[in-house]
Amino acid sequence: MGRFGDFHLQSHPDQANGRTWPVVAAVAVGGAAGAALRLGVSAAWPNGSDARLVWRTGEAAFPWTTLLINTVGCFLMGVLTVALKERFTRAPALLNPLLGTGVLGGFTTFSSYTDDVRRLFENGQPGAAAGCLVSTVAGALAGVALGAALARAVLTGPRGTGDGARSVAP
Repeated sequence: MGRFGDFHLQSHPDQANGRTWPVVAAVAVGGAAGAALRLGVSAAWPNGSDARLVWRTGEAAFPWTTLLINTVGCFLMGVLTVALKERFTRAPALLNPLLGTGVLGGFTTFSSYTDDVRRLFENGQPGAAAGCLVSTVAGALAGVALGAALARAVLTGPRGTGDGARSVAP
């Protein structure tokens, strides 16, 4: 624990007792895998001037690929969170940093999203820029909520049963 002004900084349980380096390694390996996956998706469906066959192209093309990557990544984060916190509670401790912070953190690209918005504004497309701002936030929030709800329905079953069995009303 550290002290910062009047605030006490708590260390995360994964960082206690010399566990910092395994967590850092798990995040690094997962992040590299997630970034490679994002690169593959971006190569298959590029934004901008290389997107001729998929959607409108050019320097100020709408960043559909970035929107898709961020929405899918957030959906998967919702699934992962429910899976690890409600169903697979005895999963290895490093699985969450590896898959969540690492793979999904490396896969999603909110820095590219903000750069895309800036580029659209600079190209005189404030409507597209605002649309990108709103659709990314809405897509991310909807993705997490839908992923969590779907995972909960599939992995834990109806509320209260916890075993995935469906109860039938009389």
